[in-house]
Amino acid sequence: MKKVSITDVAKRAGVSVSTVSLVLRRKGKISDATIEKVQAVINDIGYVHNVAAANLRSNTSNLIGLILRDFSDSFSIKVMASLVQELEKQGYMVFLGQPLNEDEHLERCLLSFRQQGVAGVIYLSCDVRSSHLPAQLRDCSLPLVVVSQLKLEEECNLVMRDNRQAANLAARYLIERGHRQIAYIGGTEGDLIRQQRLAGFRSAMNQYGLVLREDATPACSDDTRAAGIVTRQLLEKHNTLTALLCHSPDAMIGSIAGIHYVGRTVGKDVFLTQQVALIGFEDMLHVNLTSPSFTYVSSASEESGRQAAALMIRKLQDPQLQTQRITLSGQLIARESA
Repeated sequence: MKKVSITDVAKRAGVSVSTVSLVLRRKGKISDATIEKVQAVINDIGYVHNVAAANLRSNTSNLIGLILRDFSDSFSIKVMASLVQELEKQGYMVFLGQPLNEDEHLERCLLSFRQQGVAGVIYLSCDVRSSHLPAQLRDCSLPLVVVSQLKLEEECNLVMRDNRQAANLAARYLIERGHRQIAYIGGTEGDLIRQQRLAGFRSAMNQYGLVLREDATPACSDDTRAAGIVTRQLLEKHNTLTALLCHSPDAMIGSIAGIHYVGRTVGKDVFLTQQVALIGFEDMLHVNLTSPSFTYVSSASEESGRQAAALMIRKLQDPQLQTQRITLSGQLIARESA
């Protein structure tokens, strides 16, 4: 069979080759009727647009390099899903890289991006112990957008979460419902997200004239067993505690075991002294069928992906665009646990 060309599409549709090209690239002022007619011909005769060849001819690219360091990080995975969906809506394709470290693997990843002709790079940062970009990305010559759970020191196009606001919102929600003895469970020492949330937590307590005990913010490794042990010890020492802010999904699940171990239950009624209210900091899809269902402050992961995609597209359309830093606030989703 003869290969169908763009000229064949133009002849069948009764338009010029340039018009077909504009329809394929979604550019120019083309009427809806013409677009529909060209698309109908494309579908009818089975024309396949060679995007790579078109990019080569026009010296442009619809490829975006995406760097994801940790596939176990739920925030990054949700951001990636939203990001890819948004870019594909705008006609871009994603080339994924997963460097194992910040040295030769990251350098090789960026080299591969350049060899594939990507137009820009989006970096999903999951390092909770550093507020700096890897040196290879600081020196990256391609347009760069970073999505981070932390505020970074470098001047770069950045979409980030407001951890302080999230914890402040969660604490105020509990205080306004009568809780006075509140603790924070989880996160390791040196975890910058934990430090930012604790700052927001303390701010809310101070705002209401409440004292936060220093031993009511125990750190622990990010696993359910460690969180369960810490929760049990905390409740045994301070039996007047009525609410917990849980650093991670594992901290929340582990805290349930600790609560049950000391003979108490999970719930939001501050007047039932055996109940302990729980609030997390992201939607945990794998445990949403539990009873009670969990109250949480959203991580804004889907919106982070959309904002990063939009920022990258704006940067590609206007290379002189000033550096932008977008901070996204979380929204409290009230359910049964608090």
